[in-house]
Amino acid sequence: MTTNIPDSTSRPNPIVLFLGSGLLSGYSPIASGTVGSAVALAIYLLVPGFDSPYVIMSVTAACFLFGISASEKMESFYGNDPAEVTIDEMVGMWMSLMLLPFSTPLAVLGFFIFRVLDIVKPFPAKRFEQQKGGFGIMMDDVVAGVYTNLILHMVAAIMQFSGI
Repeated sequence: MTTNIPDSTSRPNPIVLFLGSGLLSGYSPIASGTVGSAVALAIYLLVPGFDSPYVIMSVTAACFLFGISASEKMESFYGNDPAEVTIDEMVGMWMSLMLLPFSTPLAVLGFFIFRVLDIVKPFPAKRFEQQKGGFGIMMDDVVAGVYTNLILHMVAAIMQFSGI
């Protein structure tokens, strides 16, 4: 992710900047993707009922669709795949936790696994990251989130089987 000099003629509106930056987490001076993921984790852990399948799936889908448009607008303002866009990390983090039993340790483990996979970009995440535009920006994190979710489902099954 790169931060370029903004093009003032294409400045997105404040709502796009606020939501596209993951509630402003994208403006963190260091590790904006990690901060965006942490904001998503905090929402999951602290907002009552957010772990409900209906809530997390609805919010994630809405943020994914909005994120495609928002990240495109922010990309045209900040440059290719800007660090300021962190709505993709939020969507990926929530994908990681979807349809799992609510557990703070499992969610925190998911945070770390998601961050590693988001950095490593296993196939096909790397291909999505190489695409220009909002869909590619969003999808590489969705792929990392899906892989994280599969790993967490295995961990949850092992925990349940072993009585942990």
